[in-house]
Amino acid sequence: MAKKKIAFVNQRYGEEVVGGSETYTRKMAELIAEDEDFEVEVLTTKAKDFVTWENYYDKNIETINGVTVRRFEVTKKRNRVVQRGAQILMHNMNIHTKNLEENRLKARGPYAPGLIEYIRENKDSYDAFIFVTYMYYQTYFGAKEVYDKSYFIPTAHEEEPIHMNIYKELFNNVKGIVYLTEEEKRLVNGLFNNESVPSEVIGMNIDIPKQLDSYAYKLKNDITGDYLVYGGRIQENKGCKELIEYVQKYNENSDKAVKLLMFGNKELEIPEDENIKYLGFLSEEEKFEVISGASVVCLPSQYESFSISLLEGMGCEVPALVNGRCEVLKGHIEKSDGGKYYNDYESFANGLKELLIPDNNKYFGEKAKKYVADNYSKENIKDRFERFIRG
Repeated sequence: MAKKKIAFVNQRYGEEVVGGSETYTRKMAELIAEDEDFEVEVLTTKAKDFVTWENYYDKNIETINGVTVRRFEVTKKRNRVVQRGAQILMHNMNIHTKNLEENRLKARGPYAPGLIEYIRENKDSYDAFIFVTYMYYQTYFGAKEVYDKSYFIPTAHEEEPIHMNIYKELFNNVKGIVYLTEEEKRLVNGLFNNESVPSEVIGMNIDIPKQLDSYAYKLKNDITGDYLVYGGRIQENKGCKELIEYVQKYNENSDKAVKLLMFGNKELEIPEDENIKYLGFLSEEEKFEVISGASVVCLPSQYESFSISLLEGMGCEVPALVNGRCEVLKGHIEKSDGGKYYNDYESFANGLKELLIPDNNKYFGEKAKKYVADNYSKENIKDRFERFIRG
């Protein structure tokens, strides 16, 4: 039987690239590439930085962990003036022409027409194209070339761009959609009335190392006592400013201070506070050492479609404290009983206080670990995903 040739399409790709949809694409591409029935490629750009989309990678083609990666040049950097201008016309003047929305999407980028041209000219060489995340240029314009072969992982959540009219065509014309959560599926169906498009809620595999030495890491870095951990982009619209303020207020009103450890890309000024520590960028090994040693893993974002970092923490048997204003995060908590969610400072403080009680911490941690093991194991995800894209 001939191998099924598939191409994942994403805006950035590489082991050093940090981002939710980018991590999903890499992990799923590598997972499917393990199967001898599939030949897996990734079509992406030469950009590493999503702020400018400046070309970073030199090679047009390379192999990363068994996956062939084809990179295409970004010919125009992100144009925030056009983006913002189009947004103002849409909201202030209620102008929603196809041309205006498509130009806004081109300005957001990464604008790599060579990637679209490659899909157009080579579509007969592939059995399926898997477009990951709805928001960027390569998904909307690339999928239009191959709707009959397009599978779509939208990674959608409630935010302003998803309400552009041009997305109605995309969400209703692809061959199939993989949603990461039930909450995402309900949102998309409500926005686009696309229940007739074949779909399945699958998620992605969450891999937890078998050996975790959190003690050695804490000893080396002089970390003592209870701490919350947050990993990801440290910025205000991810809820990090509010999280910092909540932790500081909690410590002001508590007999025993709790620490907040943060790692990832820092786009927010972190105050001078002995109980709040920025760890920088961590290796995979260090990341899991820090997470597994935490008392609580915290996800303060209001806008998430899945949250890999949260599930990695839960998979390490660490209870979770999440922003309940995000339906996806709240859903993880309600389905797992693996932590608490909050809507304001009072519920944050009460949830944290409860999770720090040793017996409670153990109970919620065990529930969190079981939830991840039951729903996001490598074997479970791989089998279901492959069955879906085989058609």
